[in-house]
Amino acid sequence: MQATTKLLQSIPVDELTGAIAVPIYQTSTFVQEAPGINKGYDYSRSGNPTRHALESIVAGLEGGKVGLAFSSGLAAIDAVLRLLQSGDEVIAVDDIYGGAFRLFDKVYKKFGVKVTFVDTTDLTQVFNAITPKTKLIWLETPTNPTLKISDIAAIAKLARQLNVCLCVDNTFASPAGQLPLSLGADIVVHSATKYIGGHSDVIAGVVVTRTEELGEQIRFYQNACGAVLSPFDSFLLIRGIETLPLRVKAQSRSAQAIAEFLEDHPLVSRVFYPGLASHPGHAIAAAQQQTFGGVVSFVLKDDSEEAARALVTHTRYFNLAESLGGVKSLIAHPATMTHASIPGDVRRAAGVADGLVRLSVGLEEAEDLIADLTDALQASTYKKQELKWHKSN
Repeated sequence: MQATTKLLQSIPVDELTGAIAVPIYQTSTFVQEAPGINKGYDYSRSGNPTRHALESIVAGLEGGKVGLAFSSGLAAIDAVLRLLQSGDEVIAVDDIYGGAFRLFDKVYKKFGVKVTFVDTTDLTQVFNAITPKTKLIWLETPTNPTLKISDIAAIAKLARQLNVCLCVDNTFASPAGQLPLSLGADIVVHSATKYIGGHSDVIAGVVVTRTEELGEQIRFYQNACGAVLSPFDSFLLIRGIETLPLRVKAQSRSAQAIAEFLEDHPLVSRVFYPGLASHPGHAIAAAQQQTFGGVVSFVLKDDSEEAARALVTHTRYFNLAESLGGVKSLIAHPATMTHASIPGDVRRAAGVADGLVRLSVGLEEAEDLIADLTDALQASTYKKQELKWHKSN
């Protein structure tokens, strides 16, 4: 059975009515037959049929045992971090999402959890950073926004040997593009707001675990802390999942064409996209990913915030906005948007330059998006020259 067929067949038909779409059980509580005797649900924070259907679907998508849905991607990350105790240490990818960095650095640090940020594309750096107190390795691959590729299988083997849990943020690749649990990871997290939802109309996060034991530990925190996904938002994610493989394939094809165009453009100094042969992680990405994804980042030859601002405000089809993975194309300036919470020196050391621009390629035709970037790149040079002239006069 092909992947898309298997996915669609995993979405249940409602047994009560025959509804082909999963019903929205928009209820806070459930009537009990007697104290403690119910039909499987008692209160929607602890469990809801619509959310349960979603959680079963995402567990199947990632090939895991337990799936859990949260009210945001950061809530999902937070639930995983609650497995840690004061004194534990974490090794995290240096080119990390700004929100995750803030959670590590501003929240868990004060509770005695130490995080060491390393270049996880280098297995030696990962090995050298591990101490007897290391309990978790935190990967993003591809990373946000420089699309670094880490060898999941190699790091998973190292983690198993040293009894360290490996969690992979699979947001950028999506379950249609990469399956970290099959490569040895213990936990997968997603900002389901992105590719899983796919329509820029819901905030959500999911966690999938390789074992029942890990899943039940995180389920405890899901219920105890209460950052659960609502029934309606669960329905929206299920609807998005139905077209996930088709969307990701189309977005990846367009992203490849755009990356190749940018690589040859005279106003661009560097392009980050794992589908390019020039990308240092291309071979690993080709081995562990089914697609190269829909995100392309690039640095302008004039590596300045001023030049990047001029570009991102001159596109017609790429909308200037945070987030990614939706059907409409977006453009962002990470230094002042998604990664603004990271100190400038830390951000630049991780490769997030002032002149770096991130594209989330949607479902518009690739030739239209390339034409848009062509015009914007040209317009941005005139705008920057104009700004310089005004400053000098």
